[in-house]
Amino acid sequence: MKRVMLTVAYDGTAYSGWQVQQGKETIEGVLNRCISELTGETVEVIGASRTDAGVHALGNIAVFDTDSSIPAEKFPYALNRRLPEDIRIQAAEEVARTFHPRHCESRKTYEYRIYNAPFALPTKRLYAHFTYVPLNAELMRQGAAFLVGEHDFKSFCSVDTQAKTTVRRVDSVEVREEPAAAGGREIVIRVAGRGFLYHMVRIIAGTLMEAGRGQIPPMQVKEILEARNRQAAGPTAPACGLTLMGYEFLQ
Repeated sequence: MKRVMLTVAYDGTAYSGWQVQQGKETIEGVLNRCISELTGETVEVIGASRTDAGVHALGNIAVFDTDSSIPAEKFPYALNRRLPEDIRIQAAEEVARTFHPRHCESRKTYEYRIYNAPFALPTKRLYAHFTYVPLNAELMRQGAAFLVGEHDFKSFCSVDTQAKTTVRRVDSVEVREEPAAAGGREIVIRVAGRGFLYHMVRIIAGTLMEAGRGQIPPMQVKEILEARNRQAAGPTAPACGLTLMGYEFLQ
């Protein structure tokens, strides 16, 4: 028996998130089915991040145990022939049987993309949130600076969370601008941290957009943190703009 770690990229548009759900197609469910068919075993993967419906990933992590004779590094080739085109294995390696992707210290990075232009572009609609209201990226940067460090992020967490604590450490929050077609631009919010709460990055994005629109001063982001109240923060930004970029295991 060996434990194999997969790096998984996917377009989350057609899926009800990562986690298996009765009667719904999910990333985890598809992986379980395809790996089980390939190995002839009943396989259930363990995912590092349970992304929501409509959220994308370039580098989510999943592990599974198998008695298959297929070398770990060959699983991407074998599985990508079976997986739908919107899910692809990017890498695979054998890891210790005790390795669990959610039980070790890690840093993960998300990007939230906003397409800011007078009119929407059809080719952006699945991978960036569109807004025609001009956004001031500098004001968003100023607000983002208050989020770096270890804080109680209760204001930036869905009320449905089951987390034991809402304290999290954010290592960096960057806001950058990229030119886009048709005279528009993309504003990218890149957040890296040791762990995230339910909807945390999307609420951060929604709140920073409020600062970018001039609805709140950047300093108010600090006050929102201190309030520890979901009602104090901005809206939860739509899922389509969010992508899990990758993981870095720290031990």
